[in-house]
Amino acid sequence: MNAKESPAAAALPLPHLSRLAEAVAGLSAPELIWASGYLYGLAQAGGVAAGAAAASAVVASAPAATLTILYGSQTGNAKGVAESIKTLAQGKGLQVQLASMSDFKPKQLKKETHLIVVTSTLGEGEPPENAVDLHGQLKAGKLGKLDGLKFAVLGLGDSSYEFFCQAGKDFDAYLEKAGAERVTARADLDVDYRAAAAEWAEQAVSALAASLGGVGGGSSASAAPAVAGVATAHSQYDKFNPYLATLATNQKITGRDSTKDIRHIEISLEGSGLSYQPGDALGVWFDNDAALVAEVLALTGLSGSESVTVDGKSLALSEALTRHFELTRLHGGFISGLAELSDNPELKAIAADKAQTTALAASAQIVDVLKRYPQPLSAEQLTKLLRPLTPRMYSIASSQAEVEEEVHLTVGVVRYPQADGTLRSGGASSYLADRLAEGSEVRVFVEHNDNFRLPEDGNTPVIMVGPGTGIAPFRAFIQQRDADGASGKNWLFFGNPHFTQDFLYQVEWQKYVKSGLLSKIDLAFSRDQAQKIYVQDRLREQGAEVYAWLEQGAHFYVCGDANRMAKDVQEALLDILVQHGGKSREAAEEYLNELRRAKRYQRDVY
Repeated sequence: MNAKESPAAAALPLPHLSRLAEAVAGLSAPELIWASGYLYGLAQAGGVAAGAAAASAVVASAPAATLTILYGSQTGNAKGVAESIKTLAQGKGLQVQLASMSDFKPKQLKKETHLIVVTSTLGEGEPPENAVDLHGQLKAGKLGKLDGLKFAVLGLGDSSYEFFCQAGKDFDAYLEKAGAERVTARADLDVDYRAAAAEWAEQAVSALAASLGGVGGGSSASAAPAVAGVATAHSQYDKFNPYLATLATNQKITGRDSTKDIRHIEISLEGSGLSYQPGDALGVWFDNDAALVAEVLALTGLSGSESVTVDGKSLALSEALTRHFELTRLHGGFISGLAELSDNPELKAIAADKAQTTALAASAQIVDVLKRYPQPLSAEQLTKLLRPLTPRMYSIASSQAEVEEEVHLTVGVVRYPQADGTLRSGGASSYLADRLAEGSEVRVFVEHNDNFRLPEDGNTPVIMVGPGTGIAPFRAFIQQRDADGASGKNWLFFGNPHFTQDFLYQVEWQKYVKSGLLSKIDLAFSRDQAQKIYVQDRLREQGAEVYAWLEQGAHFYVCGDANRMAKDVQEALLDILVQHGGKSREAAEEYLNELRRAKRYQRDVY
């Protein structure tokens, strides 16, 4: 007998030892320590039967561990997936808490034991607005070591953008660097994420359930399919079950000589039961242009009558291309996939170079690639290269207190020329502006955005920065403040190229100024003078008063372009805090972070 063996161990038959080894495989160090104490207690109590009551007492006294699911979501997709993962986990008997990252105190992370992160990505790889604070604190290492935390990360993104799923990659790396233990490999999912999200969720929840006391393997029949969609508690209509609304009004609101084509769209929701708040978005499903579909078919040598299967249904290829596949947003997968089928050395060289692929995807559409690099395709080959059609999200430009069973949008029609003189258009914007007649049906749903809301107290002052179509939610804000009789001051910063051509909703804003509801308005028409002037320049000019409003408790809102405008506005705001608040750059950044945590600095950017 080895001197280190106990008599009890020596007497234990080998098969029992093998079963014991299997039972404890995969337990963490703390769990092994707990198990050893539990087994010792059983031995002291005279065996399993005698120790059952003691075991029950131990389990009952131990605090139930909780699975925490945090989401960073801009358009609602990540939130919907997170909600469905919660349902899945609860179906496995787990105790779950679900929270937006903006509602979760970062320092609480040190107390968590099991974590799932679901996040989308914005612009040039930034986290969504509600994830900025947690992302920043993890990046800076401000939360310290997270030893003992088990985690899994799911990233949602769009591979047509250069920084695909970067926020998810960041959270995964930051958590690992802090000492947390990854239990399932990170997933980076493209726009067609539903099936892959369901599969990943099952793996991640099962892995975490093993140490949380849930049922582990196997799935809840009612929970698993829910991961495939985006849950919405507010209405029977959602992204995958849109409402057939009616287009009531399509009015161009830029001048004849404007370089922009911006439309005021009114959609009737009568009888739908759909409700929304200022700050929400409307999702719009659209059909691809018939001329564009015909051009794709001609370039690939197809008739359109070929049969293809979409979501388990057999459809004619022309119908599938019209309603189910993305034709106006080019992505890297199309370029690389076409290159594999082609003998064209130039296309193969582009596909092999990420920078060239990204540049081409940003400047062309699928039909342009097919024109430059002709390649006959079968119907199956073509549809395998394409991605599913996704709805476009538009900030709602109305308050139901004002327009009742309608919803208004401010839509900038995307149009850009190609080198061969062809004019390409955005899929949804040209559908609303050019191809959908007033009185026609349009498939819509409301996406609620609790991270872009008016203050609950109507006495609170608000500052709104919304150049171009970024004006949309602030039209809704001011309508709501008017209907509520809110006494808080309202200040609008608006910009566009020309006063005479591009002053969106000019008459309405003048009415609000005259009534006193709009306390201040600052305009930046960039091309009306030799030196270009933007909203961030107007902010700096009014810096002392902007700071005074913030000190009085004002909420600060930004809507519009994420990559340039929103960053420039934030820099202007930081400069104001330094110059007029007497703060260091570091203190100014922390001041802004505090505003964000208090939901007094909110952005709806895209």
